[in-house]
Amino acid sequence: MKSLRSTLLILPALLLCASPLVAQEKTRVSPHETINATVGDAKITIVYGRPYTKDPKSGEKRKIWGGLVPYGQVWRMGADEATLFTTDKEVLIGGTSVAAGTYSLFLLPEEGGSAKLIVNKQTGQWGTKYDQSQDLVRIGLIQGKLDKPAEQFMITVEKTMADGVLKLMWDDTQYSASIAVKK
Repeated sequence: MKSLRSTLLILPALLLCASPLVAQEKTRVSPHETINATVGDAKITIVYGRPYTKDPKSGEKRKIWGGLVPYGQVWRMGADEATLFTTDKEVLIGGTSVAAGTYSLFLLPEEGGSAKLIVNKQTGQWGTKYDQSQDLVRIGLIQGKLDKPAEQFMITVEKTMADGVLKLMWDDTQYSASIAVKK
């Protein structure tokens, strides 16, 4: 009986000690969004963090391309966790095959304006954790300028006549690639 009573007293103390550790785990800084799209007969889901152009602490406008998103370095394509891309059918992104499954997406922008979309087989990474050996493919993207700057990072899948276009937009820049079901 004494050991049961001791256990009942110790258990709440352990829970109180452990709760700050749980609270210190990863805290999201940016709002998150889930995109659900259908391209052909493929169901596509993208889950990502949407950072702002303005610094969340100071409110000052940040330099995005070549600053917050460095040229020549892999960027997690959003905020907090790595962006997740799920497709229930094999698709072609920019003409490159991506099998059905769930992947992490990264971006590799270059100073001259070109960029590659990296489809990585590893999922669940936080922040900038990235393992190049897990890359499935790297896909060249088309760069364009936005008419109106995007104050918040945004990913869309827009339908075209038969297929779609994957778009990444932030600040004054847009990167895109066609997306279609592999036939």
